[in-house]
Amino acid sequence: MANLGIHVLEQATAVSIPVVADSGLPYVTGVAPIHTATKPGKVNTPILCTSWDEAVAKLGFSYDWKKYPICEFIYSHFQLFGCQPVIFCNVMDPDKMKAEVEAKEYTVEDHMVRLPLAAMSDTVKVTMKTANSANEGGDTSAGSGTSGETTLEVDEDYSVYYDYKTDSCVVELLETGASYDAEAISISYTEVKPEKVALVDIVEGVTHVDDCMTAVGKIPDTLCTPAWSHNTVVAAIMATKAAGIMGLFHGKCLIDADCSETGVRDYSELSGYKSKNNFVDENQIVCWPQVKLGEYQFHMSTQLAGLMAQVDTINSGCPYESPSNKALKMDTCCLEDGTEVNLNWPQVNIVAGDYGVVTAVNFLVGGWVAKGNYTACYPGNTDVKDMFIPVSRMFDWVGNTLIRTFWSKLDKPMNRRLIDNILDTCNIWLSGLVGTERLLGARAEMLENENNLLDLMAGILHIHIYITPPSPMQQCDFILEYDTSYVESALAA
Repeated sequence: MANLGIHVLEQATAVSIPVVADSGLPYVTGVAPIHTATKPGKVNTPILCTSWDEAVAKLGFSYDWKKYPICEFIYSHFQLFGCQPVIFCNVMDPDKMKAEVEAKEYTVEDHMVRLPLAAMSDTVKVTMKTANSANEGGDTSAGSGTSGETTLEVDEDYSVYYDYKTDSCVVELLETGASYDAEAISISYTEVKPEKVALVDIVEGVTHVDDCMTAVGKIPDTLCTPAWSHNTVVAAIMATKAAGIMGLFHGKCLIDADCSETGVRDYSELSGYKSKNNFVDENQIVCWPQVKLGEYQFHMSTQLAGLMAQVDTINSGCPYESPSNKALKMDTCCLEDGTEVNLNWPQVNIVAGDYGVVTAVNFLVGGWVAKGNYTACYPGNTDVKDMFIPVSRMFDWVGNTLIRTFWSKLDKPMNRRLIDNILDTCNIWLSGLVGTERLLGARAEMLENENNLLDLMAGILHIHIYITPPSPMQQCDFILEYDTSYVESALAA
């Protein structure tokens, strides 16, 4: 039966719009003072933050970066490099990693007492000796506390809040309360114990990178674990996850070479250190030593993550440019104990050029910059797509984009129209990257010798992508020659 009338039907567009993968998006595992947060995120769960204020609200903050290394990353990424977003995974569980602190008398100064930041505010209990307790034979039953003491009420007699600028938990007596002019009060509380975080907790936190897509709708491409990445187990797990986030996506992990008393104290030890600790994966980027800015000390991986995100952002989210020779936020290199490290240019050339380790240098008039273009696999692996940081990251980024773009095409009829859609979409996008010189050349093809009949019958399609990211220019030689002809031409009559 005819369907009378005029009808308009729509057909799917022959070319899809690429879903470009995120670049320079860090996933940071570690310990944060989450008990101080006003809107605490869940423990062992990816937490997305797009600003300093949001990070402090969800994770808390402290300047004690030895205990709470996630805070080092918060400060560096948001305050120094001005980059966002970041995905954090805090592994310290205040409900499990804690200890009771018995009641103790504290002297009140300016109507307040400062407890350690580790104090959990909702566990603070305050009592005050009553006036009757000082009179022998007097009535010692005042208040609801024990004999001779009065239990103060929170938000009536006192308030509790965190002051991260002084790294303290403040108990402040309220002017409206009965204890405002007290000279001493007794306080008991429960404190968190960040030192109870163990290797197994960090490893578990790293593996939760696979939860990022479902938890926060983002897929990171940079894995960081400040204060723990030098551990060979953690570094190995990070490399494994970077090679297959959610089993599909690729990224890089930033590793700090240990520069403590038992680690690398001199640049000449780095080559042996890399080999001994098996830091030779193409998905690892090894950094040494640490850096300082004023009184603040950072793991170099922390600042490198910020620098990579900054450079990617300048390039519209495309990771084709190396972070090497770009400015870090520092004024000196140092070891973990603060001992200053001064590398001259020949030494930097060995570290960054021969050993494949990213370091920092202050040379000529450029100020302090990162130096190093190699992933950890160099010099053992000299495949250009593996050894160069920007080239390898471009392969990761292009691959991640292809996965995200064509995931929706899965299970559709594999006919000529679908194949042409995939090829055309790829080639148009790749041509744009070539046109902006982010790739030297690129194309997508369906090769007959890679698509046999049995695979096609089984619904398996092979698309061959050819890409050539530009290598970073590491050396430029100027050849100077004395040309005698200029003498003749200049002095000829």
